[in-house]
Amino acid sequence: MIAVASLILIVLVIMLAARIGAVALVATGLPVEVARFQARSALTGVGYTTSESETIVGHPVRRRIIMAIMLIGNAGLVSIIASVILSLVSAGETSDVLVRLVTAIGGIVFVGLIARSKRFERAISTIIARFVNRFTDLELRDYHHLMQLSRDYAVSELFVHEGEWMAGRSLQELELPDEGVLVLAVQRVDGGFVGAPRGATVVHVGDTLVLYGRTSVLTGLAERPATTAGDKAHEEAKAEQSEIMEEQRHEGSGA
Repeated sequence: MIAVASLILIVLVIMLAARIGAVALVATGLPVEVARFQARSALTGVGYTTSESETIVGHPVRRRIIMAIMLIGNAGLVSIIASVILSLVSAGETSDVLVRLVTAIGGIVFVGLIARSKRFERAISTIIARFVNRFTDLELRDYHHLMQLSRDYAVSELFVHEGEWMAGRSLQELELPDEGVLVLAVQRVDGGFVGAPRGATVVHVGDTLVLYGRTSVLTGLAERPATTAGDKAHEEAKAEQSEIMEEQRHEGSGA
């Protein structure tokens, strides 16, 4: 069973590597969706010749991140194969093989369900963003000073898909500032551009928003559905931002 436990642990590490890589890429100014796609591509060893890939190759910091993810992905694949072989070889009877197979599949499914949890995603994204910003120098110096970024805050782009929470609503209805997110600009699907948009500006499907806020919140916005679950996530993000503002007020008053 040690081999099975090792297999589950390796899968967990690989999933965390993809998430850490995506957050690190976001810290360099890459849009959330692009960062996530490129991190998964590097992890699986699947490359795509696109303009997005060129922004990775032409950026020294992003190249280092992608190289680290690729190394983890290759090592993880070899480790998974070794764990599976060791588990099958060490199994005595057919029943043992079935038990180990079911345990491995169940463990991987359980890890996958946890990784897809919105609450887990927000928590792990916050932790990773703080770790990346504290213990690495991934942010470009001029970008950092220009945007005045600190801790887990970043500027990122968000493409609005059909069925997402923000589609068809005005900025006033979205109340994004209450989540600690500022809308800096809106790139319309027809090529139009709205700089410093006001509350009456409506977000349409196909628009690209330029946002400033905490990385964990930006990541959540990219996946928030236009359902009651999306509204609930909005309220949770507002409550979390309220707590952060309260802590900042206490720190500012010296209490």
